[in-house]
Amino acid sequence: MQKIFAVKGNIIFTKEFGKYEIFENGYIVVRGKSIIGVYKELTEEYREIRVEDHGDSLIIPGFVDLHLHAPQFGNLGLGLDKELMPWLEAYTFPEEAKFSDVDYARKVYSAFIRELWKNGTTRACVFATIHKNSSKLLMEMFAEAGLSAFVGKVNMNRNSPEFLIETTEDSINDTREILEEYSKKYDLVKPIITPRFVPTCNMELLKALGDLAKEFNVPVQSHLSENQGEISFVKELHPESRNYANVYEEAGLFGQTPTVMAHCVLVDEDEIELMAKNKVFVAHSPNSNCNLSSGIAPIRRLISRGVPVGLASDISGGHSTSMLDVIVNSAQVANLKWIKSHRVEKPFTTAELFYLATKGGGQFFGKVGSFEEGYEFDALVIDDSSLPAFRPLSVEQRLQKFIYTGDGRNIAERYVAGKRVEEPIMY
Repeated sequence: MQKIFAVKGNIIFTKEFGKYEIFENGYIVVRGKSIIGVYKELTEEYREIRVEDHGDSLIIPGFVDLHLHAPQFGNLGLGLDKELMPWLEAYTFPEEAKFSDVDYARKVYSAFIRELWKNGTTRACVFATIHKNSSKLLMEMFAEAGLSAFVGKVNMNRNSPEFLIETTEDSINDTREILEEYSKKYDLVKPIITPRFVPTCNMELLKALGDLAKEFNVPVQSHLSENQGEISFVKELHPESRNYANVYEEAGLFGQTPTVMAHCVLVDEDEIELMAKNKVFVAHSPNSNCNLSSGIAPIRRLISRGVPVGLASDISGGHSTSMLDVIVNSAQVANLKWIKSHRVEKPFTTAELFYLATKGGGQFFGKVGSFEEGYEFDALVIDDSSLPAFRPLSVEQRLQKFIYTGDGRNIAERYVAGKRVEEPIMY
């Protein structure tokens, strides 16, 4: 029988886009991994259950990072004065080649997973590398740590350095092997189809990956319309296609199973319509888009058109694994876009961005990112007592202060699917 328990504190979450739900000194009642409900007072039937009382702390949903590259963790902060394609060639590809060495992979991935835990990321969509064994290792390490992730072995069979390229046959076979071994092995860690992006995968490989996604009913992640140079290259490679998104669509990789595309900075109207129709998620990565001179994604317009959106660190194009940093930069670039649009495309409220960092991205994982009934209990307990405050603040104000001035040191506890997650072991 599943155990029932409750956590008590100042509860704040967003059931709807941009609208806080607040329960001061409230209770979240959990059975197993799922939430029964949120209450101002415990009802009679729950009076005898175990209560984890977190006093005056805030209790918020865990953060969801919809796009990041685990093997690039060692490159944080490097090469960010370059644009995308030169940055890949000078920094990213040479680093990823090292992951043919499983011992090196274990060292980096151990530090990477601990960093996610430290910063309160409870769910993530993660790129590994082309290397089968280190990709499997990453899945196993996530499972051991108790965090939830979609982990993708990357596929690359063209326009890549000789030291980081696969044959089409090897790419397909290695991907199939991982799907067969890991699709049902873990509850919280699953494989995801991961063509790096169109420039590095020919149509034969893309279509084979689309077939695998359908056969195993697994999600898809890749990149879309991040940078002008990248888009021009795709046009050269696929002159017969209407646009970048259409290449994925023709391969069966654009919403036939749950799909998330990173960036989408320069998507055209046809691509937006296609994304809305197929409910393709956008992983908004403002840190990376600023660092690599890609631009500012039209997030308000995408949301208004019905495209689901979450936030993403995109390390190491992004320079930080902290979703707090991503929320803040999302607000700042939206402010700039508002000014540039002559105050037409309005900026985001903190509540709207908090939604994107929790329930917005969490929906890619199912019922995740909120404290509604039936949702999986992913939560962070925030002790903000160290943050300077010289007058009483509301729960909403305290959350905003934590987002803008707090960090992982303020996170006292982390829960994933109903279980408290302790600090991962470092290897």
